[in-house]
Amino acid sequence: MVPSRSSDIVRVNARETDAFDIFNFKYYVGPNPYLNRGALVFDFVVTENWRPLPIEDYVSVVGDRYPQLNHQTYESYAQLFARTVSEVGKLDMDLHLERWSVKPHRQRVRIAVQSLYEATTRAVVYFVWDWFEAITQQEDIAFEQELQKLQRKFRQSVYGGPTIYALLRTADKKGIPTFYLWEEGLMQYGYEKKQVRGIATTFDSDSHLDSDFTTRKDDCKAFLETLGFPVPKGNAVTSEKGAFAVAAAIGYPVAVKPVVGHKGIGVTAEVQNDRELEFAYNTAVEAIPENEPVRIIVEKNIRGKDYRLLCVNGKFVAATERRPASVVGDGYSTIDELIERENRKPARLDTPTSPLSKIERDRAMELYLEEQGLSFDSVIEKDRTVYLRKVANLSAGGVSIDATSIVHPDNVILAQDIAQHLCLVCLGIDVIAEDIALSWKESSFAVLEINAAPGILMHLNPAIGDSVDVPSYILETFFKQSVDARIPIITFNQISVDELQETIDRILSVHPDWTIGAVCRDGVFVNRSQKLLCDRNYNSNIQTLLRNPKLDLLIAEYEEDILEKEGMFYYGSNMVVLNNPTEIEIMLVRDVIDDSTMVIKKEDKISIQRQGLIEEYTLGKDEPFTRVYLKEICTVI
Repeated sequence: MVPSRSSDIVRVNARETDAFDIFNFKYYVGPNPYLNRGALVFDFVVTENWRPLPIEDYVSVVGDRYPQLNHQTYESYAQLFARTVSEVGKLDMDLHLERWSVKPHRQRVRIAVQSLYEATTRAVVYFVWDWFEAITQQEDIAFEQELQKLQRKFRQSVYGGPTIYALLRTADKKGIPTFYLWEEGLMQYGYEKKQVRGIATTFDSDSHLDSDFTTRKDDCKAFLETLGFPVPKGNAVTSEKGAFAVAAAIGYPVAVKPVVGHKGIGVTAEVQNDRELEFAYNTAVEAIPENEPVRIIVEKNIRGKDYRLLCVNGKFVAATERRPASVVGDGYSTIDELIERENRKPARLDTPTSPLSKIERDRAMELYLEEQGLSFDSVIEKDRTVYLRKVANLSAGGVSIDATSIVHPDNVILAQDIAQHLCLVCLGIDVIAEDIALSWKESSFAVLEINAAPGILMHLNPAIGDSVDVPSYILETFFKQSVDARIPIITFNQISVDELQETIDRILSVHPDWTIGAVCRDGVFVNRSQKLLCDRNYNSNIQTLLRNPKLDLLIAEYEEDILEKEGMFYYGSNMVVLNNPTEIEIMLVRDVIDDSTMVIKKEDKISIQRQGLIEEYTLGKDEPFTRVYLKEICTVI
C-alpha cells in the first residue's frame, strides 16, 4: 500500500515512482483568478518518471466509489483529478463544495477546487493523490478509514458543527455572504450595516439576559409556573439529603437533572427508589460544568413521549419526538453485539449531517438493563425491542422523529406564548406529552425546560420523517432575500487616494447621512477620516470595513498583484470601474450582481454597460476618466 502523505503539506517533488505531482499550493478566502469562490489552488503535472495507466483505469476505480463520476468525459488526468478532489471534498456529508476549474499554466495545469476550510481541503488533495498513485501501482488504499479522518478534521473546525454548517450551506444557497471572525469567534452573515453575527443559533440580537436565564432551569421552571404553564412538581436541591427530601415529598418516580446542563447530559428519568436516586444524583453532579455550584433539580417524573418544540422569532416552526436508543433482537446476538452492529449503520456515521449518533455504553445504560433483568451479554429473542436508556439523549444514540405536522394547535400556541416572553431568535421548548396531537389542556402534558441556542439537526435531518428547513426560517428572520444582506459595493482596479476622496465627496453630496468605507493600496478611509492601513494583508482592510456595522457603502480597489496574491474577500459588486484592466483584472466583472453597472476604459475607448445595455464612445482629449465614472456612480447610488 502507498504510504500516506496526507499530512505532508510542504512536499513539492514527487517520488521516482509517482505518476503525478502536485505543488505550489495557494489558498484564497474568496473569488480569485481561477474560481469565483474561496478555493485551494495548486499545480498538477504528469511526471516523466512513471507512465500512468490509461485514464479509463482511473475512472473505473474512482467511479466505483463515486458512480456520478462515470457520466462524464475527461480530456486529461488533471480534469479527472480535479473532479475527484471536488467529490471527495464533500466528505460524504453533502458539503456545498461543487465548483472546480482546470487551467493550463506554463508547463503544468493549475487546478482550483472550492474550499470552506483550507486544512481539510489540502488534506483531501493529498489523499486523492495517494489514491491515484495506489491505482497506478494497482494497490489498495484504506479509503473509508482515511475518509473518516478527513471528516473528523472538518468537524473539529469552526465550520464543522451541524448547526453552523447547515446555516452556512443555506446562506450560500440564498446568496447571503458569510465569513468567520477569527478574533471574535463569531460567524458574520451579511455586510456592514446589514450584518448579523452569531454562534450557532445564538445571535447578536438576542438578549444576553434571557439567554443566561434559560440556563437556570430552576428559575425558568418557576417563571413558567407563574405564567400558568404546566410544569412538573419538584424543587432544586444542593445536597443528596435535599434530594431525598424532595423525592419523599412528591413521591416516586422522579426525574433528576443538573440545573446547568445541555444535551440531556446528567439527566435520569423514572428514578424509582432511594438507591436509584443516589446514583441519579451523583450522575447529575458529575455533569455540572467546572466552577459551577451544585444545584440539582428533583421533580415528579411525567410519563409520556419526549418532544422538542422549536420556535424561531416567536413563531412555532418544528417539532421532533425523541426516543431513547434501542436494539431489536435476532434470537442469537447479545445486546452488546446488537449495539455494535447498530453503530455500523450508515445513518450512525456521526458526521455533522448524519441523522443518528453512535450508541454510547455507560453505567447508566448498564443499570437500566439491570432493571429490565438484562445485561450487555443477554441474547434477545427475535423481533423484541429493548430500550437502552430512560431518557431520549440524541447525542448518545437516541432517535429523532419529525412531528411538526401533528402538533395540536393549542400546543403550538403554548410554545409561541412561551417564546414571545423571551428576546431570543431561536428557542427550544422540551415537553413531555401523552400525545403531541392532543391539546395540553386535555391530556398529560408538562413543560420540562426551555433552551436558548437549540440545535437544529434533529429537525433538519431526523432519523424518521420529513425534514424541516429550519436554517431558512432562521436566516429569513434577518434577510428576506439576498439583497437584504448586502450594501452597495463599488470596485475599482485602480484608484488614487485623491480620486478616492473625490468619489467619497461626490457620493456624500447626494447622501450626506451615509457612512462610506473605502480602501485602496495607499489608505483606508471612513468618509474623509483616514484609518490605519494593514500592510501585511490587503484583504484584512476589506474585512475590517465589511465587519463595521455602521457603513452604508464600500468602495474597494483590487489591482492585479492583489488579485493574484490574495484574491478578493467578497463577491458581488453593484458597480465595477476598470481603467485599462489587465487580463486578471477583468475577473472583477465576473462576479457582479444583477443589474450592475460596469465602466471599462481601454486606452481612450469607454464602454458602459448597465441593465444589459452597452454604450461605447471615445474619451475626449481633455475629458478625464474620473468625470465619466463619477457621473455613473451618482446614477447608480
